[in-house]
Amino acid sequence: MGDGGSGESPGEAKKGRPKSTTKAKESVLKQKSPAEFFAENKNIAGFDNPGKCLYTTARELVENSLDSAESISELPVIEVTIEEIGKSKFNSMIGLVDRVRVDEELYEDFESAKAREKRLAKEARFQEIQAKNASLGKKVKEAPATKGIKGRGEASFFKVTCKDNGKGMPHDDIPNMFGRVLSGTKYGLKQTRGKFGLGAKMALIWSKMSTGLPIEISSSMTGQNYISFCRLDIDIHRNIPHIHIHEKRDNKEQWHGAEIQVVIEGNWTTYRSKILHYMRQMAVITPYAQFLFKFLSDAPDKNVTIRFARRTDMMPPVPLETKHHPSAVDLLLIKRLITETSKQNLLQFLQHEFVNIGKAYAERLIGEMGPEFSPKMSVKSLTSQQIVRIHQLFRQAKFDDPSGDCLSPAGEYNLRLGIIKELHPDMVATYSGSPQVFEGHPFIVEAGISLGGKDVKQGLNIFRFANRIPLLFEQGADVVTRTAMKRINWSSYKINQAQDKIGVFVSIVSTKIPFKGTGKEYIGDDISEIVSAVKASLKQCCTQLKSKIMKRIQAREQQERKRNLKRYLPDAVGAIHGVLREMANLQTSKKRRYEGEEADVLQKVSAHAITKEILQEKLAKYVEQVDYEMALEYAMQSGVSKGPRETIFIQPLEAHHNFIDFHGSSCVFRLIL
Repeated sequence: MGDGGSGESPGEAKKGRPKSTTKAKESVLKQKSPAEFFAENKNIAGFDNPGKCLYTTARELVENSLDSAESISELPVIEVTIEEIGKSKFNSMIGLVDRVRVDEELYEDFESAKAREKRLAKEARFQEIQAKNASLGKKVKEAPATKGIKGRGEASFFKVTCKDNGKGMPHDDIPNMFGRVLSGTKYGLKQTRGKFGLGAKMALIWSKMSTGLPIEISSSMTGQNYISFCRLDIDIHRNIPHIHIHEKRDNKEQWHGAEIQVVIEGNWTTYRSKILHYMRQMAVITPYAQFLFKFLSDAPDKNVTIRFARRTDMMPPVPLETKHHPSAVDLLLIKRLITETSKQNLLQFLQHEFVNIGKAYAERLIGEMGPEFSPKMSVKSLTSQQIVRIHQLFRQAKFDDPSGDCLSPAGEYNLRLGIIKELHPDMVATYSGSPQVFEGHPFIVEAGISLGGKDVKQGLNIFRFANRIPLLFEQGADVVTRTAMKRINWSSYKINQAQDKIGVFVSIVSTKIPFKGTGKEYIGDDISEIVSAVKASLKQCCTQLKSKIMKRIQAREQQERKRNLKRYLPDAVGAIHGVLREMANLQTSKKRRYEGEEADVLQKVSAHAITKEILQEKLAKYVEQVDYEMALEYAMQSGVSKGPRETIFIQPLEAHHNFIDFHGSSCVFRLIL
């Protein structure tokens, strides 16, 4: 009896069923190189679309150049050029001959005869309507843009070049620095602009994916009599450089620095404003740098040349590499430090591999770990369980906060100069906070607020920086935006949030910036220490501005009072002089007698020694004096006076001392010797 009522015998069923020619594929374990991973997930590094790729490429090259110049304390001079490459020129660069289309219908931008007829009819109707409106005196609308279909083959290509006067690169290291992903000089606990070891490598990967063209690097170090030239691309699957040319050339001009040139697919139209905005913000946070930006195209009207001049030669200190704070390490990091340390015993390891652990405190920690630990035990002999115990103690014990000595903020002076240089505000206030700590990492918040200025919209204009890098995307969720819009009561500082042109600048520097998302574009609003520091810094700036605004209001009110008093001076002088003349006539006709000072005054009026002009002059001086005294009293009461004050001396405890007086605007300091 067959299954399911089938009349076939097992032999017949087997005979009639076709044989399977292929076996089921077994799962094969595969590995991906870092270059292959980032090529497939390029959005992690900010390479989302052609426009963003162009922006990110320019940004990464500029930041590498700044790091290079600052590392040798050289005032940065950076030239950035984006050159648009037409289709014919690009084809010649890759050795491809232009080909005339044979089958037009094959292409996405093909327009059939019917579609063309329909489009022309629509344009004709629009022209008729326009002519009719013009004859009736109505407003004439612009012709709608023709919507063409742009095929994938009609991509736009750009040559991006960045040249600097930085440190340069060693000749032998250049291939690995550009052709091997996750290799670089920025690893370690240090404030850096970059962190992942990507940067120009991602630009090279995108170039390989979109154009197939290699990257070109020219570099020379200080005092080097040759220029290293290297043309290379990257073997994506093996994560190794593929070198086309690597040679030494004469360096007759004794130039030092690097020049990097890469050809990529991009979109200038959609990201033009972002690129220019980035360059402007970079000029704000680095006023000691000189930038020259150029966009070149076959159409001269599209060309752009902008120079951001240097305003100061005061550079921030070079950030220092520091050691890990015990509260900020995990198990993997402790194991790596044990593997890499040159110290032999546990006591030396704790003292020298971590900050804020002195010898006495290290001994206390070891005593707390248990009897199986001792100061002299070999750190290499620690078992996994013992390392876990160390980690647990690090999480529970209290340690002093790390200092901010390893950080390199822009500085209040540079921040103020940058704002003034680029925005030309009517008023500006800046503040630099003291070092603070989150999760064992030190950070510093600097803030600036400007009022008025060039190219500034009404309302809040927020400029965000992390480790002196402008952040342009995902502004809404950022801690700075949320603090400025929700936690600051602008009206209490005499600032109109809706109508005033307010520039809000916040720069955060740290050994670890807590970015949200993979694109490193914004700092989350969930770390209370950073939220408090940003709010406090902005409030300090607002307090400074309120003082300036109040003084401006007082000056305006004083001018208004003067204007009102002077307006009525002629009438008051005429009335007073008329009364005095009448009294003088009464005395002269002996109808009334005055004595003392009154008689003297009336006699001078009769003798024309007191005239209208003299009265007006005296009254004007009196008005000036009274107005000054009123303004001074008001300012003294409000606590913002800059008027004269009494000199105050603090009496010495002993009778006879040698001293030196230091005279300030509001007091005198007596230094007792």
